[in-house]
Amino acid sequence: MGKVAVGAAVVCAAAACAAVALVVRHRMRSSGKWGRVVAIVKEFEEQCRTPIGKLRQVADAMDVEMHAGLASEGGSKLKMLITYVDNLPSGDEKGLFYALDLGGTNFRTLRVHLGGKEKGVVKIESDEVSIPPHLMTGSSQELFDFIASKLAKFVSSEPEELHPPPGRQRELGFTFSFPVRQTSIASGNIIKWTKGFNIEDAVGEDVVGELTKSLEKIGLDMHVAALVNDTVGTVARARFSNQDVIAGVILGTGTNAAYVECAHAIPKWHGLLPKSGEMVINMEWGNFRSSHLPLTEYDHALDAESLNPGEQIFEKIISGMYLGEIVRRVLLKLAEEVDFFGDTVPPKLRIPFVLRTPDMSAIHQDTSSDLKVVGNKLKDILEINNTSLKMRKIVVELCDIVANRGARLSAAGIFGILKKIGRDTVKDGKKSVVALDGGLFEHYTKFRSSLESTLKELLGDEAAETIGIEQSNDGSGIGAALLAASHSQYLEVQES
Repeated sequence: MGKVAVGAAVVCAAAACAAVALVVRHRMRSSGKWGRVVAIVKEFEEQCRTPIGKLRQVADAMDVEMHAGLASEGGSKLKMLITYVDNLPSGDEKGLFYALDLGGTNFRTLRVHLGGKEKGVVKIESDEVSIPPHLMTGSSQELFDFIASKLAKFVSSEPEELHPPPGRQRELGFTFSFPVRQTSIASGNIIKWTKGFNIEDAVGEDVVGELTKSLEKIGLDMHVAALVNDTVGTVARARFSNQDVIAGVILGTGTNAAYVECAHAIPKWHGLLPKSGEMVINMEWGNFRSSHLPLTEYDHALDAESLNPGEQIFEKIISGMYLGEIVRRVLLKLAEEVDFFGDTVPPKLRIPFVLRTPDMSAIHQDTSSDLKVVGNKLKDILEINNTSLKMRKIVVELCDIVANRGARLSAAGIFGILKKIGRDTVKDGKKSVVALDGGLFEHYTKFRSSLESTLKELLGDEAAETIGIEQSNDGSGIGAALLAASHSQYLEVQES
């Protein structure tokens, strides 16, 4: 072999060795990198753990806070608001009732025909109206005049055979989903506006009074029989068809709970005890917090950067608004610290709330062998291409950790309510039903299954037999009309 050939062979061998070394280094680096990915995910999983003992501590803390909030105003992180709803639907209600649901940039008007025990809800008609942006920051009179005119138009389509007899007013249930200090079943002063509304001259005013002035101005003879919150509406909607309903929980974009309390168990109530002996309490449970809640660095950062730091901690770990955002924050850490998606951090991954909970739900519930849905979602939402199956599995695992924690804590909250009213153990065969509403509970199947199985685990087999979970839709619409019916000014007349 000549010198040139030997030289070439040496060069080739050296190149081959270098290539092998490069591959080995790359493998070592990628296995080291993968080890760090797994470590970050495992640490997150550990911090999110909700063993049954911890859930019992959360439920006990909820029970304690409920007592404190009922004892005095401002005595707890839970507001425990008295709703003045002391007469939930019995199922016997009959007639035509209206509802107005104002909770955002649209409002709904509903006409609900009730047929009592025999026929239940006979017919529902509704209309949805967009509120022009200038009215969201204008004067109170302008906003309520606009709402009244649309309500009058809706009433004008009422079938003739359903017109009220002379001298009888139509009755309306009004769902107003902004902070209000309620003063009676049909009055409450606006505390502040949220969701893009800012009508300064309405703050401190009675919202029912403002609406009534506008109705009178255009000659619409309508009596607001009940001012309600959507969670209370959920209880009413479910109670109409099932008298065992004792609480309602909304798990959607936000979260809240309301339940039926014994009136004499409310120390801060100074009025006459209601005839029914009951009072619905709006917990505003999104603001619950406890040292037992499993919070991570990602939750603390999300809270610190939110519009309401230190507030609504429970909501920020269990509701639909935030679950996808928590997953995004963990993925961002993986991308920044371990190059999880390659050498550069995908720009879209830096956008807060870019990963919505419905997308997270689709990722989590992908049953295809190659996790195709996960790959497509990462591509469509975050513009991340060419993800390996290994990477997709990590994304699914993160969704599982976050959804499971949220669902199990929701179950602990419900268990806390059941404890407070003594329905957590078997009592003389009494059945109790909790009504649930909201897109998170309705559409995120894995979340729902986890919540239901956790509640069963907390109750134990025997007590679990006596507790039911029921889906209840449209508390803010149908529920409000039902509360107008159960608090009708004509009830006394009918009963006497």
